[in-house]
Amino acid sequence: MRLATITDISQIETLMRVSGTELFPRFYTTEQAASAAIYLTEPDVTLVNDGTYFVHEVHKEIVACGGWSKRNKLYTGSGAQEDDGRMLDPATEPARVRAMFVRADWTRRGLAKQILDGCVQAARTEGFRSLSLMATLPGVPLYRSYGFEETRKTMVRMPDGVQLEGVEMTYEL
Repeated sequence: MRLATITDISQIETLMRVSGTELFPRFYTTEQAASAAIYLTEPDVTLVNDGTYFVHEVHKEIVACGGWSKRNKLYTGSGAQEDDGRMLDPATEPARVRAMFVRADWTRRGLAKQILDGCVQAARTEGFRSLSLMATLPGVPLYRSYGFEETRKTMVRMPDGVQLEGVEMTYEL
């Protein structure tokens, strides 16, 4: 595992799209899966620039990615909000876990857990006391097994108007 660089963006985008296209249809309707595969699979360059985004690379191919953020944006696809770039206060606000994707043929090997371990360690180092995230349904089992607790279920509206179920979750550091 290593920190992502700007030169990784193309591979990260491909991984996100392939992973989303393979996994979303197992949990959502055809319409929801298609919308999620478009709007939830855009790499967030800010995470890479902030040095908070990790990749697992095998034979020069990225097979898993994910990270955390000290900024206010909760998830890709939430639309642009005025305070997305605001730095969070580690003493009073949780850091965000963001954009976790694993290629289908590399699941169940502990790669996502290693990424979460890296997020936990880095967020602790920055003084954060907790993590929060908005999970899509494919990610809920991973986050639960890691120790995240569900805070609420919600319907997430994509920019095209399609809604899909999401689960807000938190993890105390």
